[in-house]
Amino acid sequence: MTNILVTGADGQLGMELQAIAKDNSNYRFIFTNRHSLDITQEAALESFFKENEINFCINCAAYTAVDKAEEEIDLAMKINGESVGKLARCCTKYEAKLIHISTDYVFDGNAAHPYKVNHKTNPVNYYGRTKLVGEQLAMQYNSEAIIIRTSWVYSNYGNNFVKTMLRLMEERQDLSIVDDQHGCPTYAADLAAVIIKIINHPQWQAGIYHYCNDGETTWFQFAQAIKELAGKTCDLIPISTAQFPTPATRPVYSSLFTGRICKRYEIEIPFWKDSLKNCLQQAMVTGQA
Repeated sequence: MTNILVTGADGQLGMELQAIAKDNSNYRFIFTNRHSLDITQEAALESFFKENEINFCINCAAYTAVDKAEEEIDLAMKINGESVGKLARCCTKYEAKLIHISTDYVFDGNAAHPYKVNHKTNPVNYYGRTKLVGEQLAMQYNSEAIIIRTSWVYSNYGNNFVKTMLRLMEERQDLSIVDDQHGCPTYAADLAAVIIKIINHPQWQAGIYHYCNDGETTWFQFAQAIKELAGKTCDLIPISTAQFPTPATRPVYSSLFTGRICKRYEIEIPFWKDSLKNCLQQAMVTGQA
């Protein structure tokens, strides 16, 4: 039996992997969170890898509070940076394949076209810097690692933009949404399916990849689509980033070019509005809407 370790199993992507695992009974999935496996402790990781004979590690664990990372710099770096190096070393030692999830925030947002994987990184906030360190350590200690950068992740699980919008549209008559930051939404269920496809693929092709849903939008346009598909009546007001200051700077443009992952792993990526519709329909089925 092939053993797959999934760290950060309580997060959006981890939960979607738990859901998809039910249809992949040919694998033994081991889902962990910070309570069941402390990825900051290398000795604990080594024991876990050895005892469970890990063949693949999908690292979904992350410090994702972008604004709080500006203050909790040690904790953010420990989880997003240093721990990735520890996981990479364990994967090398125990001959496990590593898939590490990274972010569009490794870029500065000054591009005019979707970022390719080899574009120069230059994060504009501390969260992005910690994730970049994680990428660097993953490659330093495990040359066979796969890194998947993704963006604007949402799901029916956890905290995310879609769930926040649905809640606020019920509570308020109007909402002001930033309309000058451009990017690509990613339905975590789609990303989970792609990860399983990579593991199933006959050829492991290490390196950095980008994955997000097809097409780009702004946060305001994203909110408009949520409103329309969910049948909400709340008025939406477009505003600038300057009108909505946050502790951490956000890249104004972070669309990702997904050509490499599509070509190498024969993937067809759904349009972002179609995936959003699927997410909202699934929420209705499961009673989460």
